[in-house]
Amino acid sequence: MSTNALLAISPIDGRYANKTENLSQYFSEYALFRYRLLVEIQWFLALATHPDIKEIPSISDKDQKALLNLFENFSIDDAEQIKQIESKTNHDVKAVEYFLKEKMQKIAALKPYIEYVHFACTSEDINNLSYALMFNACKTEILLPEIDKLIALLKNISKTYATQAMLSRTHGQSASPTTVGKEFANFVYRLQNVRESLNQSVIRGKINGAVGNFNAHMVAYPDINWLVVGQQFVESLNLQWNPYTSQIENHDYLSEHFSHLARFNSILVDLCRDVWGYISLGYLGQKLKEGEVGSSTMPHKVNPIDFENAEGNLLIANSILQFLSHQLLTSRWQRDLVDSTLMRNLGVGIAYSHIAFQSLTKGLNKLTANKTMLDNDLDQHWEVLAEAIQTVMRRYGLPEPYEQLKALTRGQAITQEVLQQFIGGLNLPEDVKKDLLQLTPHNYIGNAAEMAAKIER
Repeated sequence: MSTNALLAISPIDGRYANKTENLSQYFSEYALFRYRLLVEIQWFLALATHPDIKEIPSISDKDQKALLNLFENFSIDDAEQIKQIESKTNHDVKAVEYFLKEKMQKIAALKPYIEYVHFACTSEDINNLSYALMFNACKTEILLPEIDKLIALLKNISKTYATQAMLSRTHGQSASPTTVGKEFANFVYRLQNVRESLNQSVIRGKINGAVGNFNAHMVAYPDINWLVVGQQFVESLNLQWNPYTSQIENHDYLSEHFSHLARFNSILVDLCRDVWGYISLGYLGQKLKEGEVGSSTMPHKVNPIDFENAEGNLLIANSILQFLSHQLLTSRWQRDLVDSTLMRNLGVGIAYSHIAFQSLTKGLNKLTANKTMLDNDLDQHWEVLAEAIQTVMRRYGLPEPYEQLKALTRGQAITQEVLQQFIGGLNLPEDVKKDLLQLTPHNYIGNAAEMAAKIER
C-alpha cells in the first residue's frame, strides 16, 4: 500500500502530515506497541526484584539493559513483527507478550522465566499504563510547551500594543475605548488559568488484574501485599495509582484533561473570531509574504486564512475531545470494548489542536496594529465620552445625568465641539470641567495600558 500523503483519508496524515508527524511517536500504533512492550518489561523486572517471588533469580544489569534496549531500540520492523504475530493471535496485547517472549528466548539467563511475562495481567493492565505513558509524554514534551509558546506570543503582543488606544465594540456598537494590548491580555489571563488546570491534572494507572481485585495474584502469592506492589509499580512509571477500578482504568483523568484542552481551544476560537473581526475593520493588519495569494480572482486581498484555519481545526478538535470526554466515562459492568476503539483516537483531538496552534502562531506572528485606522476611528466617535461625563455628573449631584447624555448623544453625530459645549454649560467646579475638557477617545482608556503592560498572570 502506498504511504503517499496524497492518498491519506484523514488530513492529519495527509495535507497536515508535516504539522503532525511529531505526534506519531505518541499516538500511532507503532507507539502503542512500543509502550506496551515497555510496561511488560518493567512489570517483569518488578516481579524479579520482589523478595517473595523467589522463582525468578536476580536479573543481572546486563540482562536488564538488554530488555530495556528492546524498548529504546524498538523499530518499525519490530512493530511489523508484532503485527504478524497478531494476525495469528487476533489479539494485539498477546502479540506483544509473544514478541517479548521470543526475544527473551534468545537471552539464556532469562529463557527459563518467560512465563512471568504478563504474569497475572489482563490486557487492560498493559493498555491503560501504555496509554497513560504515551499521553503523559505528549503532554510534557509537546502539548504544554506548545501552549506556553502560544501564551508567550500573546503576552508579547499585549505588551507591544499596551498603549495603543482602540475603540471597543460592545454589541458591535461604539463603546468605551480600550487598548489593543489589553484585549490580548484578557486572552492571556484566561489561557493561563486553563493551562494551570491542565498542568495540575494527574494521569492515573492501574495494574490489578482482570476485574480490579488482584484475584489471580493473591491465589498465586497469597502472602504478598499486592496493593502495595501495584501502587509502587504504577508510581515508578511517574503515574498516580488508581486503587478502585473494574477491568479497566476508568479514564476519568482523560476526561478531565480533554475538558481542559477543549476549554483552552474554545477560548482560542473566541480569540480567532475577534482578530478576524479586527482585521476586517482594518484595526489589525497582516505582514505580507512574497508569493502568497489571497484570492484566485481578487489580487488585492490578504485574507485572514491562518485564523480561519485555526478556528476550523479548533472546532473539529473540540468535537472529538468533548465526545471522548463524555463517552470514556462509561463502561458496561466490568468491561466492554467500546473504549478500546475510542482510545485509539486519543491523538486525533490533540492532532487537530496541534494543527490549530501552529496556524494561530503563524497568524499572530504576522499581525500588526494599524495605528492610523485605530486613531481615525476613535476620532469619529466622541460619543463614547458620554459615559465619563454622566458618571462625573452623578458624583456632583447634577439632575438626570444619564438622561441628559442620552438625549444629547443617542442617534446623533457627536463631535468634540458638541461635547465641549455641553461640558461648558454644566454646573461643575472649574477644575472638574477642565479635566473633562481634556478627555478624548484616545486617552479615555482607564487602566487598560497598565494592565496590558504588566500581564504575567
